[in-house]
Amino acid sequence: MRHILFALVACLAGAAHAEPLKLVTEEYPPYNFTSNSVITGASVEQVRRMMEAIDAPFTLEMLPWARALALAESDPETCVFTTGHDDERDKRFKWVEPLLIDRMVMVRKAGSGIDPKTIEAAKRFTVGTQRDDFSYSFLTVNDFPKIDLAADLDATLKKLVNNRIDLMMTSEKTFEAMKAAGKPVEPALLLGGKRYGLACNLATPDDLIARMQGALDKLVADGTQDRIFLDYGLRPDK
Repeated sequence: MRHILFALVACLAGAAHAEPLKLVTEEYPPYNFTSNSVITGASVEQVRRMMEAIDAPFTLEMLPWARALALAESDPETCVFTTGHDDERDKRFKWVEPLLIDRMVMVRKAGSGIDPKTIEAAKRFTVGTQRDDFSYSFLTVNDFPKIDLAADLDATLKKLVNNRIDLMMTSEKTFEAMKAAGKPVEPALLLGGKRYGLACNLATPDDLIARMQGALDKLVADGTQDRIFLDYGLRPDK
């Protein structure tokens, strides 16, 4: 009995001192962004609710995207979001998804007249994206010859508005948020759909991943995810 009690106490002590899961993200409104020094957004709110629902400790940090993605791949029990799930990234992480399902769109400056009808036609133009963003993988896989890389979404948008690039790639929901905020942008070419979620280090325990997935599934099933989208001016995933 003494051995059993000792093992139980050791187990409880270990649980009590469990390291918090490290969650890292980037400035990419309306999903993840800083407002009055507080990290918020449609994805951030879902993630907070998930972690609170399973009573799991976590930390949240805002980083440049390339650094955030690299950290999640190299640092045990670290997750990065909001991350596009594609074939190239699939085996590099454990996934909790979807935080959203969205299509990608190539965006032009309003009034520019740039109007590619196909992906091949879009290759004539300089297309902006972010370092290590999954849209960069799309552009490279499809042999786009003129790719302009920036540190974050805001920098890419500024380049577009200032005529330093011809097109930029983003999600359709993010484009809609840009329009609602009065940014001078228009859709140029609608692309395929994508699932976005948390990409977690392969060392993250499977039971924690399963609990996180269960909590997210509940947010989706009970309509909470849709209500969060509406709160941030986004249309629900239907």
